[in-house]
Amino acid sequence: MRDAVIVDAVRTPVGRRGGSLSQLHSASLSAHVLNALVERVGFDPALVDDVIWGCASAVGMQAGCVGRAAVLAAGWPESVPAVTVDRQCGSSQQAVHQAAAGVISGQYDVAVAGGVEIMSRLPLGTTRGDGSFGEPFGPDVFDRYDGIRFNQGMGAQMIADEYGITRTEMDQHGLDSHARAAQAVDAGRFKDQIAPITVTDEDGTTRVFDTDEGIRRGSTLDKLAGLKSAFKEDGTITAGNASQVSDGTGALLVTTGEFAKAQGWTPMARIHTAVVAGTDPVTMLKGPIPATAKALKKAGLSMDDIGAFEINEAFASVSLAWLRETGADYERMNPLGGAMAIGHPIGGSGARIMTTLVHHMRDNGIRYGLQSMCEGGGMANATILELL
Repeated sequence: MRDAVIVDAVRTPVGRRGGSLSQLHSASLSAHVLNALVERVGFDPALVDDVIWGCASAVGMQAGCVGRAAVLAAGWPESVPAVTVDRQCGSSQQAVHQAAAGVISGQYDVAVAGGVEIMSRLPLGTTRGDGSFGEPFGPDVFDRYDGIRFNQGMGAQMIADEYGITRTEMDQHGLDSHARAAQAVDAGRFKDQIAPITVTDEDGTTRVFDTDEGIRRGSTLDKLAGLKSAFKEDGTITAGNASQVSDGTGALLVTTGEFAKAQGWTPMARIHTAVVAGTDPVTMLKGPIPATAKALKKAGLSMDDIGAFEINEAFASVSLAWLRETGADYERMNPLGGAMAIGHPIGGSGARIMTTLVHHMRDNGIRYGLQSMCEGGGMANATILELL
């Protein structure tokens, strides 16, 4: 029976809003990690049957199938096709799922999965435009939910209220995320997964960008307590306990174990289980809870079998609610920090997180790792990786 394995995974350092990656073109940034994969593994790009690329804002420079533009920008053969996938925040995790399905079914022998977002230039909501071309979801959907207009920030606030998650708990989670990420940087834990990139600053000087730049050091609960509520006057969601607006990309080489062996490649992990789940689109962000349960049931595994969890920190309330429902060990969830510290380049986040997860598993001999992300519209992907 055919399987799906990850041969290698690589990402750029994540840039903060208006930071080191903000002036690059999304296709060029994507091309950087495609070619980094080639350099690391030493494969001929002509072997790739498809490039599956996540992107949540396919407008402007990310329109017209940015995955295909990335292939061409990388100088890969014109014979290599690509497709762009939109499952909102989980777009590049979905890309990995589709790559795995393709190689297992025999449609592909080799696929590259990943994604990109340069939110500095294409902020969340850009694709909605000015309303001239209509409104997403439409009247039938809004009628079903009593006219409520879905809003991720309000959904995160509703989750905090439902679970009784306090402002202090969320702020502490944010502090922990930054502290863990800073410790990982200092220990060189991200070095093997990052492809440094040469960037040009406003003054014309060039430099090598190689470290996630959203990580903050030295903050305190008192400092975070002074931040204003983001979504309602008396709310508890703030910029300090939510993910950052970010720029970044990542890519993973996916094939079968048999094909990898024939090429002399040593896979890092097997894509053991891949599922998706739906949930209430009003609260919207609770999807990782049912997705995790679905993945574990399908895999025949328990929470105790999983050595590391990556639950996207879109908002602190999301990952803390997941923690309460699952009873997982807090120390095993986002052990190297999450999106509150590293950042959340929407369409590229799934690939960034999976790259971090698979390298962490390899570095620590962790047999099983699980990743899940909440997604706009009330959905979530969950993936279980098995170390090889």
